[in-house]
Amino acid sequence: MPARPFQILVVDDDRAMREMLASMFKDRGYWVQQAASADEALEHAAELEYDVVLSDIRMPGRSGIELVGELRKIRPDTPVVLMTAFGTIDSAIEAMRAGAFDYITKPFEPDAVAFTLERALERRVLEEENRRLRRAVDRTARLGDLIGESPAMREIFALIKKIGPTRSSVLISGESGTGKEVVARTIHYQGARAEQPFIPINCTAIPEGLLESELFGHVRGAFTGAHTSKRGLFEKADGGTLLLDEIGDMGLGLQGKLLRVLQDGVIRPVGGNDPVKVDVRIIAATNRDLEAEMSEGRFREDLFYRLNVIPIRVPPLRERPEDIPALVNAFSARHSEGEPRRFTSAAVAVLQRQPWRGNGRELENTVERVLALTDADPIDAGDLGLTAGPAPTGQATPSDDEFLVRAAQQGLPLGELTDRYIAAALAQTGGNKVRAAQLLGIDRKTLYRRAERRDRSRSTASSTGGTS
Repeated sequence: MPARPFQILVVDDDRAMREMLASMFKDRGYWVQQAASADEALEHAAELEYDVVLSDIRMPGRSGIELVGELRKIRPDTPVVLMTAFGTIDSAIEAMRAGAFDYITKPFEPDAVAFTLERALERRVLEEENRRLRRAVDRTARLGDLIGESPAMREIFALIKKIGPTRSSVLISGESGTGKEVVARTIHYQGARAEQPFIPINCTAIPEGLLESELFGHVRGAFTGAHTSKRGLFEKADGGTLLLDEIGDMGLGLQGKLLRVLQDGVIRPVGGNDPVKVDVRIIAATNRDLEAEMSEGRFREDLFYRLNVIPIRVPPLRERPEDIPALVNAFSARHSEGEPRRFTSAAVAVLQRQPWRGNGRELENTVERVLALTDADPIDAGDLGLTAGPAPTGQATPSDDEFLVRAAQQGLPLGELTDRYIAAALAQTGGNKVRAAQLLGIDRKTLYRRAERRDRSRSTASSTGGTS
């Protein structure tokens, strides 16, 4: 949100109450407008979008609850807090149904009102940040929360649109940090089960002895400490989707029980005899090579083929550098204070040359760190604290060998070749020699000497009528 004081509208027909609240909020750094009636408040709201409206319920003319309804028509994102001296359960229910953010009763402590107002402002800020993030990524190729411009990601988008409405099992493979859970969520929310639960569980994070209970539930007395019966995640996900993340780490014994669930659509809680019918779509994800795990006897072949009905491979980030500009924009929008900060094309080019062994997760951490450590806007290559690295895979950039062969064919001396390389780096950084030196991976004094030598050479050649 803009770096300005929060704007509060106080609505109450009691002038003393209005002025007391206005004074209190001004002391906390807020900008405050007053209105003596709902009609006056609506006039103000038509001209200005307030961050929070605090209104009495009982007023001449329209009530505060009626004000909520009218405000939702013209300012649907503005939270409204209602207050009244007639606090009853019925009034509270009516206020919430009308769309009020919260409800407080008079008399009240000033700190209690301030706390409620701060909660409303927090929600307002969060909603605005979410809208800003959506605006930042809406210009990119995306599906749900998935973002990407590369052919590989576009293929995944197309596949998700086809399989979203089905109930077929999906096996997502890819390195850690590539966004396998985001792919799974997108499959769920693109399908007919979107209104039903999506429940992820990491098979690595829970010991196998407890994982069975987490998945299938247990009955009272099934084991030491089972003082009450518990529904498992299969029951909680009934009608929806269950993501089994890192399925390759599941033990063989539990794999067999999972296979029976996939075959029969029935679970048996630990310690129980009564079967429970469930309708759950299974999406599994792994960073392991399950075919290699099968050959080593660590993963059941029959379970693999049950899960691998629709395989999706999420490629590592180093194989799709075309996706990095859109991801950088999205991460900047997520982690910037205020308006998202921009990254120059030179900075993005450096990011595209990194190996990103941690994939998207590592890229996001890098963007967040750069935003925290520099105030630059836009952020340039020299602000990243990274080396330029090799040209990214898949880019239309000649290899080192091709470049050198062309230079040799043109008969370029080594000094001229170096000067051209430095000139290209200076052009890329807008003439900033410090950043050009960082981009080239050389000491800036070396760059200064080469640039000065080239300038002197040009000046001499010009004075003698030669060429440089």
